[in-house]
Amino acid sequence: MVTGPTASGKSALALALARRWNGIVINADSLQVYRDLRILSARPGAADEARVPHRLYGVLDGAEACSVARWLEMAGEAMAETRAQGRLPVLCGGTGLYLKTARDGLAAVPPVPEAVRAEARARLEHDGPASLHADLARRDPGMAERLRPTDGQRIARAWEVIVATGRSLALWWQEPALCPPLPGRPLTVLVDPPRAVCRAACDARLETMVRTGALDEVARLLARDLDPALPVMRAVGLPELALHVEGSLSLPEALARAQAATRQYAKRQATWARHQLAPDRVISKRLDAQDSESEAAAMDNFIRQFLLTPSA
Repeated sequence: MVTGPTASGKSALALALARRWNGIVINADSLQVYRDLRILSARPGAADEARVPHRLYGVLDGAEACSVARWLEMAGEAMAETRAQGRLPVLCGGTGLYLKTARDGLAAVPPVPEAVRAEARARLEHDGPASLHADLARRDPGMAERLRPTDGQRIARAWEVIVATGRSLALWWQEPALCPPLPGRPLTVLVDPPRAVCRAACDARLETMVRTGALDEVARLLARDLDPALPVMRAVGLPELALHVEGSLSLPEALARAQAATRQYAKRQATWARHQLAPDRVISKRLDAQDSESEAAAMDNFIRQFLLTPSA
């Protein structure tokens, strides 16, 4: 399992590991599942996909919402197919909740009625995340303390659960898992560059995305008039670039805002991975293709020993 903040080089490492170990790279990123976001989600390019098989990249339409449970099911099927071919599954992505669920299973939270979910989406869109966060703080102060007032998706989820069940999401998480984890104990590798290096890489990559068609990608999504609450419409950087496409912001201002959002996201990813995933190995630098090959080679004995351990 390879993770790390955006622009850290985790995809390059996953590719190098899959090449060395006859592996298949399986996506664990909540935005790279959408075919609409090849550029903005930094999906692997055609050349990388030709070198090593990739699974669960660009498999869903943006009009669909991919839940954690759905991803877990798809990932389980992809892993079973990979192992049936005698190959090594290499999960790669920066969505911490996907990876934590892969390792620990999915908490037994009851289904939330659609009416409650619709109310959460409407309040989020009309009043903004800070207002919904304030209401969550009144209903479930413990969960509210865990969440940033700007993290609309997670605030809405916690609000839905407390309203629908009368019980905090934190308490549901303590129940036995509803869906079991993916089979096998994962070896978790965290690519965690110094913060300044990661910030610079985020800025440079977003500039490259804009030069290579990200604005066209955003325009195509806007033309579909999708529900703004859908995950694809909340992709990091997309709301800011959308303001430029719609004529509300200059490109330099939109780019600067998108870069700031991306840097903040990368910081949260790194913090989550360090504290929630307990990585077996941490690589404290940003990886390019050449670095990834050497790091993958340096991990040979480490991986071999792990694979020979019965509990793996």
